[in-house]
Amino acid sequence: MNKDNAQRNTVIDALLKNETINWQEVLSTVISAFDCTTGTIHFLDEKSGLLKVQAHQGIPPFLIPKLSEIPIGKGMAGIAAERREAVEMCNLQTDDSGVARPAAKETKVEGSIAAPMMLNGTLYGTLGIAKPVPYDFTKEEVSDLLTIGEKISAVISR
Repeated sequence: MNKDNAQRNTVIDALLKNETINWQEVLSTVISAFDCTTGTIHFLDEKSGLLKVQAHQGIPPFLIPKLSEIPIGKGMAGIAAERREAVEMCNLQTDDSGVARPAAKETKVEGSIAAPMMLNGTLYGTLGIAKPVPYDFTKEEVSDLLTIGEKISAVISR
C-alpha cells in the first residue's frame, strides 16, 4: 500500500468510527481523496431491491430525482451492484455501450467508476466517483475504492 492509499484509508477509517456517521462527509472525503469532483453513495434497500441515494455531491439538482432510486442492473451503479464488481468508464460523455444511462451525461463528468459495497459476499450498496476529464482508474485505485466500500458495508451491517 503506497502513501496515498494509507492516507485515504486512515481518513475514511476515522470518519467511520464516529457514533453517528455523516455520509455526506464520508462521500466528500472519498471524492477528495481520489481527486474527483462528483460522487454518490447508494444503500441497497432489501425490501424494494432498489439502490437508494444516501449522499451525493456535484450532481445537478434536476438529476437528483433520477438517481434517488436505481434498480439493480440499470446504469453504472445498478450494473456494478448486479455484477458485484467495479464498472468504469474512461469517458462517460462518449460512452455508447449502454451502461451509462442517457441522463448520466448531464453530469458533465467523464472518467467515472461505480463500485459495489460488499462484505462477506453480501451487497450493501454502491459507491461512485467521477472526474471532469477522461480518466482510467488504476488497479490500485479500484482496489482502494472496493476496500472503502467494504468498510462502509461493515458499518451498515452493524
